[in-house]
Amino acid sequence: MNFQEIRWDDIAWIDPLIRENQYKSSEYCFSNLYNWRKIYKTEVAQAHGLGIVRSKAAGGSYLYPFGKGEVLAAIEEMVGCSAQRGESFCMFGVPEEGAQQLKAAFPGRFVFQYDRAHCDYLYAAEKLRELKGKKLHAKRNHINKFKENNPDWEYQPITPENIELCRQLNQVWYGEKEEASSGLAEERQAVETALDHFWGEGLEGGLLLAGGKAVGYSFGQPLDEQVFIVHAEKAFSQVQGAYPMLNQQFALHHCGGCQYINREDDMGEEGLRKAKLSYYPDILLEKYIVRLKEE
Repeated sequence: MNFQEIRWDDIAWIDPLIRENQYKSSEYCFSNLYNWRKIYKTEVAQAHGLGIVRSKAAGGSYLYPFGKGEVLAAIEEMVGCSAQRGESFCMFGVPEEGAQQLKAAFPGRFVFQYDRAHCDYLYAAEKLRELKGKKLHAKRNHINKFKENNPDWEYQPITPENIELCRQLNQVWYGEKEEASSGLAEERQAVETALDHFWGEGLEGGLLLAGGKAVGYSFGQPLDEQVFIVHAEKAFSQVQGAYPMLNQQFALHHCGGCQYINREDDMGEEGLRKAKLSYYPDILLEKYIVRLKEE
């Protein structure tokens, strides 16, 4: 396989292959692959009619191949590539259908580990727009409180004229939190790359303002005809109700034509998991870590 560092112009062949599978998973999105490329040292290749993604970080790993080509032949070659590099073969974020295909084609050859920390949270778009029912009563209360405290609130689509407000918000938001988590520095790098290539990546989003000042923003993109994926959501927690308000406004303004909103994973962080579970996901998209069984 002829791997090379992922480049901006690779979107021309990667995007169509990703859409052939419709995995609904946040890993299978060009903008995520590109924006996180420096952190994961991402390389890509085309082989057997498929897209192959390899990370050179942390000992090396692959994504499950995407496209409609010869998956089993690609897996064999990927295993061989790892052996040649002296690495243990490993795939992360393997979707359920990929895991089942491997089990059927290579019985007993691989070890499968359920990867709860990287399962994506999918919600019915209508639910996040309307917030009906007793379970989401607290979210409605927070939104009402935000409106009461900020009668001049406004939600604006992100445009070339106001995108700088997102960058300014980042400086304050990450500046307050980066010391608590080294992973936030990497996240910030990916988020700022996305802002730099916002329209080229097909992203859309909005700014939440109160008193004329930005108190939150969110952005993402359609993954396919059914799923809209949210890549980033940042708000000032000291502004009561800013997060639920931003969440609902984003769903209202950008996700009208989709069935589900994918709000990505929780990375195993307890606070983030609690926040995502509080919206009662309709689908917890299962993923697996797959390793070659030791002989």
